[in-house]
Amino acid sequence: MPSKTNIMMTYALLVFIWATTPLAIVWSVSDLHMMWALVLRFFIALPIAAVVLIILKIKFPVDKIALHSYVAGSFSLIGSQIFTYAATAYLSSGIIALMFGLAPIMAGLIGRFGFKQHLQTLQWAGMLVSVSGLAIICFNGSSTQHVHPVGIALMMMSVFTYALSIFWVKKVNADVEPMAQATGSILVSTIVAICLIPFIWQHVPTHIPNAKSLFALLYTVAMASLLAMFCYFKLVQNIKATTLSLTTVMTPVLAMFFGAVLNNEYPSLMVFVGASVLLFGLFLYFYRDFKLSRELNQKIKP
Repeated sequence: MPSKTNIMMTYALLVFIWATTPLAIVWSVSDLHMMWALVLRFFIALPIAAVVLIILKIKFPVDKIALHSYVAGSFSLIGSQIFTYAATAYLSSGIIALMFGLAPIMAGLIGRFGFKQHLQTLQWAGMLVSVSGLAIICFNGSSTQHVHPVGIALMMMSVFTYALSIFWVKKVNADVEPMAQATGSILVSTIVAICLIPFIWQHVPTHIPNAKSLFALLYTVAMASLLAMFCYFKLVQNIKATTLSLTTVMTPVLAMFFGAVLNNEYPSLMVFVGASVLLFGLFLYFYRDFKLSRELNQKIKP
C-alpha cells in the first residue's frame, strides 16, 4: 500500500498533467487531422509503454480478468478521447477541461443508477447548480469561437465514458500493476485506433507536423498516455472513485489559465460566469466530503 505522501504527490502530478493536456490536444491538431493525432498518439505510446515494462521487469498478466480490466481501462483512453479530439473543432482547451469538471457528477449519477449508491440532497443540489452553469456557457457562449453546443455534447459523451471507466475498472478489481494496467489499456486503445484508419485514410498526414503540433503530440504521448495513466490507475486502485473524480474539479481553473496565457483563449464574461456557477455546483456536490475529511483530520491530530 503506497504511503499517504506518495498518493498525494501522485494526485498532484495527475492534476497538473490533466490541466495541461487539453491545451496539448488542441495544439496537436493544429497541423494534423484530429483523428490522426489521436491514432498516432497511441501508435507512439504503445512501444514506449512496452519498453518501460521490460526495463522495470513488471509482470504483464493476460488472464481473463486482466484482459477485462484492460478493456475497461481503454474506455478512459480512446473511448473518451475520441469525443474529446472531435470536440477540439468546437471548444477551447479551457472549456474542454471545464467539461471534464463534470466527471464527479457523472460518476455520482452512474453510482446512483448503476450501482445503487446513495446521493445526499446537497449533492443533487450541486448537480442542478452545475448543470445551470453549463447551460449558461452553452447558450451564451455559442456566438464565440470557444464554445459551441456540438462541442458541449461531444464532451458530455467523453466525460460519461471516462466516468464509466473508473467504476468498471474498480468493479473488475484485477490484480494488475498500475503500469501494466496502463500498458494493457493503451494496447486495447491501439487496436481500436487501427480499426479507425480505414475511415480517416483520406486525411493521412503527408508532411511532418510543425514544431508546436509535434511537441504537443509527444507531450500527449509521454505525459497524458503514459505518466498520467500510470498515476490514474495507481489512484484507481487506492482511493474511492468519487475522490479520484475530484481531480477534474481542480483542473479547469488551471487549464483556463494555461489556455489564456499560452494560447490567447479569453472566455467571454458570460462563459466566465457560467464556469463559476458550474464550479460552485461542484463545490456543493463535494461539500459533505470536504467537511467529513476536515473532521477526520482534526480527530487524527494529537
